[in-house]
Formats: sequence, structure tokens, C-alpha cells
Amino acid sequence: MTPRVEAGTGYYERRFVGSEIKPKLGEITVKKVDEGVAWGSVHWQYLEDMSKVTPYEGTPLKLKKTLFTKVNTKKGPVLESIKGTLSVGDELVVRIELRVDRDMEYIHLKDQRGSGTEPVSVLSQYKYQDGLAYYESTRDTASHFFIDYLPKGTYVFAYATRVQLRGEYQTGLVEIQCMYAPEFNRHSESIPLTVR
Repeated sequence: MTPRVEAGTGYYERRFVGSEIKPKLGEITVKKVDEGVAWGSVHWQYLEDMSKVTPYEGTPLKLKKTLFTKVNTKKGPVLESIKGTLSVGDELVVRIELRVDRDMEYIHLKDQRGSGTEPVSVLSQYKYQDGLAYYESTRDTASHFFIDYLPKGTYVFAYATRVQLRGEYQTGLVEIQCMYAPEFNRHSESIPLTVR
């Protein structure tokens, strides 16, 4: 099959379905056959059931994602660990604990949201807390945290979402990566939610 090349850029892609994928496809050779400058890249991407993804470890960045429900009591709002099923309208507080053993720069932290939840606050803004300055951007499927300078230490990011839909779904992963040194990255597992 001859790939269809995009005019002006030379861009083309080839997609394979599961039955076509063999270990031999992992051996890639790129060869330039004409004069001049050229750029190229190869992306190997696959999809997996979110519930099967396990936390990735082995870098200086450590992540832990936990969920709480905000319950109003006579003494005021209290955070409780999720126990069993949730109800539509419940407010969830997402808590991300980040530990780093060295100073780092230009960090991107991305927290995916469950398909049945919506953020309470949708405003993107710069924030400063506990000695850390960052930009928080709320998007359709995830909240993004952009950190210019991350000193060694432990940090907690928290934001609220509200349960909108009934069903069983995953909250998604929280991922972090240093943009200067992409090998410094990490992701958590996804937490299952059941809403009745």
C-alpha cells in the first residue's frame, strides 16, 4: 500500500489494526534518499483499557492520586474517603500528591477527569501556594498544571469536580513530565467510580 502524502509537507501516516501488529514492526529504519534537509519522526501508539494501566515508577517524580467526597456536616464541610457508590450531584475533591527529590524546571502535570464528572471551577489562572507558583488550566477532559520551577519537596494539588452522570467509569490517570528532560516522567493508576 502506497501512503498518501500530504502536499507541501511530505507528511503521511500508516495505521495498523491489532491483527497486523507483529514484534517485527518495532524495528524501524529511516533512510533519506535525496539531497537537502529533512525532518522525520516515528510515533508508536497503542490503546489499552484504562483499568489495566498500573502506576509507572522509577523516576525522581512520585505521584499519588486520591479522591474524596465533600460532605456537609453540622461542623461544616468534611472530606471523606470514597466508600462504595456515589450519587449524581456529589462533589469530589481530587487530591494529587507530588514528591520530587531534586529541583526541576518546566514541568507539565496533567490530571484526566472521569467522563461522568465536571470541574466545579472552570477558570484557568496563575496560582501560588506553599512556595510553588504554577498555572492551572481547566480543559474539557483534564486539568493541566504548568510549573516553571519545581523545588525539591512535597506538594499537594487539589480541585473539586461534581458527579454528573450515572454509570461505571474510570477517573483517568494523572501524568507528569519534565519538558526539558522528557525521560523524567510518571503516571498513576486510574480510580474506578460507580455512580447510582
